[in-house]
Amino acid sequence: MDKQFSYHSPAESATLSSVRPSPPGESATWKDFVALTKPGILRSNLIAAFAGFWLASHWDLQYGKLILTLIGTVLVMASSCVFNNYFDRDLDTKMARTKNRALPVGKLSPKTVLWYAVALGIIGLAVLFAFSGLLAGAFGVVGMFVYVVVYTLWLKRTSTWSTSVGAISGAMPPLIGYVAASGNIDMGAWLIFALLFLWQPPHFWALGIRRVEEYRAAGFPLLPVVKGIPRTKIQMIPYIVLLIPIPVLMYLYDYTGIWFLIIGEILSVAWLFMALKGFRSTDDEGWAKKVFLFSVNYLTIALIVMILDTVWL
Repeated sequence: MDKQFSYHSPAESATLSSVRPSPPGESATWKDFVALTKPGILRSNLIAAFAGFWLASHWDLQYGKLILTLIGTVLVMASSCVFNNYFDRDLDTKMARTKNRALPVGKLSPKTVLWYAVALGIIGLAVLFAFSGLLAGAFGVVGMFVYVVVYTLWLKRTSTWSTSVGAISGAMPPLIGYVAASGNIDMGAWLIFALLFLWQPPHFWALGIRRVEEYRAAGFPLLPVVKGIPRTKIQMIPYIVLLIPIPVLMYLYDYTGIWFLIIGEILSVAWLFMALKGFRSTDDEGWAKKVFLFSVNYLTIALIVMILDTVWL
């Protein structure tokens, strides 16, 4: 899911005075409501949830449960993103990439956005509990709680640990998909959770390095802001290194075949090589941009290969 930080503490809660009025005659459209859910994040979550469900199912696929699980997961994640927009509306006015969102400019009222988030969450969790199982619903609750309460309302405003802890919520979609199909938590569930969990911090820290001054101006205690870019480069390495054994373990435990082993290892080693090159780079922004874009492609390719490789088993 989205984790989007010397350090001064921002306001503890958003106020209506922090929302800029919308230009005369400009009103919200359905596109603004869609944008609040952060479609880019939802797409990746949808692929991850599908990969988890498929990994647990192989060819014993329950298509109805799959569709309902994807719907429930997307609604829960959408709700979390809308809550994030609601609580961050004061901070969004301070960053170039977020200041023109519908809520900061006043095209939507905070009350409308809050009820939108609540409705999405209730419907999404109801779908998961009713059709995907208690475990899937429980992980949906965990994902929402970590992202909205622990990450957005607490750590994002106070600690450099926000990215690492917030990664728990981003790793929930494949876990929801997996337990919906299997009904239990086994090694496969932990491995796909680990893949998404470990991927997120270096991915987001690369973005943080690119936009470090924006995060500093907004008052976010993101790692590059508080500890500096060199320290952030160091801290990215263990997460990427720990991704390397995952394709091996998935192959050894017979969850995926040889293609995910080969391609997954190539992707992880290539990402590690790019990250290590950062210690010699004199253009931190250019280097971070390349690492960020590679990380996006890493996840997309890894999940697609995982899905296809289970088909070929």
